[in-house]
Amino acid sequence: MADLSVEIAGIRSPNPFWLASAPPTNSGEQVARAFDHGWGGAVWKTLGHTEDEIVNVSSRLAAIRGRGGRVIGINNLELISDRPLADNLREIRELKARYPDRAIIASVMTGERRQWEELIAQCEEAGADGFELNFGCPHGMCERGMGAAVGQDLEAIRTITGWAKAVAQKPVLVKLTPNITDIVEPGRAAAAAGADGLALINTLKSLMGVDLDRFCPHPIVDGKSSHGGFAGAAVKPVALYMVAALARDAGVDVPLSGIGGIGNWRDAAEFMLLGASTVQVCTAVMFGGYRIVRDMIEGLSDWMDEKGFVSCTDFIGKALPNFVNWGDLNLDYKVVAAIDEEKCIGCQLCYPACRDGGHQAIRLPEGSSGAAPETHSVRLEGVAHRVPRVDEERCVGCNLCALCCPVPGCITMTPTEVLA
Repeated sequence: MADLSVEIAGIRSPNPFWLASAPPTNSGEQVARAFDHGWGGAVWKTLGHTEDEIVNVSSRLAAIRGRGGRVIGINNLELISDRPLADNLREIRELKARYPDRAIIASVMTGERRQWEELIAQCEEAGADGFELNFGCPHGMCERGMGAAVGQDLEAIRTITGWAKAVAQKPVLVKLTPNITDIVEPGRAAAAAGADGLALINTLKSLMGVDLDRFCPHPIVDGKSSHGGFAGAAVKPVALYMVAALARDAGVDVPLSGIGGIGNWRDAAEFMLLGASTVQVCTAVMFGGYRIVRDMIEGLSDWMDEKGFVSCTDFIGKALPNFVNWGDLNLDYKVVAAIDEEKCIGCQLCYPACRDGGHQAIRLPEGSSGAAPETHSVRLEGVAHRVPRVDEERCVGCNLCALCCPVPGCITMTPTEVLA
């Protein structure tokens, strides 16, 4: 059986699956249940100094839904922990004694240097295995000069990371904001200031929609709203890029913890293949509960066995050599669409897609109207006369037809000839 244990910046955990700093890590009772289900670590919901006044709004969540009504992203207006700091510190101490093999990371955020030093000392005394400096929160706290206001200022990143490293005896991770032009610059700044690792991404600044009757964005707080942080499956592509961009950069020679849209073991494997040593999960737990980690552990273990990987270090970063700049891609390589007539159900959805949004490389059989049948969920009688044809001379291999086809494997992109 594959060994799922990992180490990041000297912090060890029995598997790479950590809970991100968020509502699922708001209390010791919650984190204990998570550990009982199998989570390898937890980043405690961000703690502030005792002088930081935290009052949350109601309501505070909104969602964007995909096909079938499934939530693919959420927006939140929630601030850092509004529970007494003393209670959080006591629960961290109790949890670390009860689960000595699990990673407990204190996410921290405050203002002045004295406050940072005091907060870090208190969390360290409570037994935290390390720290995550929250330089990413895009709402509420950044208006106070914290969170993303720090993550968008290279000098502030260097200064506060330096403060933390000057007093912390445990490893310090810096959590970066994606609300920036180039993620590499803040990553380099944090690494240069002595950060032991980086965590990314935090949430994206966003508005989720507008109530067309009340003329107010969601979520509505007494007739008003504000921008919040966007998370969930929809942010995964952004997070994957930013993790990979830092993992391949020579100026960022520290380990990474990947965050953003991770909901199953496949997502986790993708982040790790692009350089993440651990992965952090939030939204998927908020909708599926802590139990989802069981399938994550089993799935990743089975995949590792199938691929012959003995430990996670065997595949962390393995996909990075294949992530290159656009100018390094082979411009002589070409693929064309191929339609499997046996699988085609004659829905002809590929035709208008290619005609109007592609390169006009799909033709309809003579006598076909191009109108989609009433259903394309089952194979139709006499469908052969409805199967579209691909003009290989016009096809540029853009993938659009394959993406809009409702039948898995019906349209494939086939290499023609590699000239170089």
